[in-house]
Amino acid sequence: MNSINPNEFQNKTLKVRFTSSFKQLFHFGWEQALSCLFPVVIFASLAITQIIPLPFLPRYDWLLIIFLLMQWWMVHSGLETRDELKVITLFHLIGLALEIFKVHMGSWSYPEEGYFKIFGVPLYSGFMYASVASYLCQAWRRLKVNLVKWPPFIVVIPLASAIYLNFFTHHFLIDIRWFLTGLIILVFLKSGVTYEVNRIRYRMPLALAFVLIGFFIWIAENIATFFGAWEYPNQTDVWSLVHLGKVSSWVLLVIVSFLIVATLKQVKERKEVN
Repeated sequence: MNSINPNEFQNKTLKVRFTSSFKQLFHFGWEQALSCLFPVVIFASLAITQIIPLPFLPRYDWLLIIFLLMQWWMVHSGLETRDELKVITLFHLIGLALEIFKVHMGSWSYPEEGYFKIFGVPLYSGFMYASVASYLCQAWRRLKVNLVKWPPFIVVIPLASAIYLNFFTHHFLIDIRWFLTGLIILVFLKSGVTYEVNRIRYRMPLALAFVLIGFFIWIAENIATFFGAWEYPNQTDVWSLVHLGKVSSWVLLVIVSFLIVATLKQVKERKEVN
């Protein structure tokens, strides 16, 4: 009887594990890519309209038309459900309100011309917030996300409201983002999410998910400002990297987005059960 070489057996085992892990990573990446379809279209449109001027209408208005058509196609093709469209529309309105206030306060600006602008804010800007909701909704559905040890509504809703309101009130009162961050850590210390890839479930701490999404949005923000989606005061003369401190703002915005989506998902599940 031939003896089994321990080293050879170990190498085969490692090879099988590596292949399996690579396949899982590929499938996870593919589902993430499909969930990011709307944001990808937004960045591609920003780049193309910056490089190739379009006729008849200002660039901001063309972007609005492109995003509206993309939103219609995603619902019509079944990539997004009508319930998800309702959530995305809510985020569009929430984001547009924040944009109008921030532009009024001089936090950033939209220097180009456009017919469809409200108080200096082009209507397409709301889609950039809506795209975050689109990603969350689609990733939730595709990866079969479940919440673990989720805190009650009576805690989640006031916390989400306080985070959103702080984006407005910190211009007049004390910025309490770090106090809110501490509350988030306490409230969600034991919370997490489970998700499925190829029928295998994984678990991730919720705080890590918030930070990862917020960091990647900060990267996306740098790409967006490079292609002229909006302009910070220090980018008026020449483009420069968005300050790393903005990551904290995006993490808080992601938390608000996630809390709203999670709350609406739970409400819908309770209605379906009843």
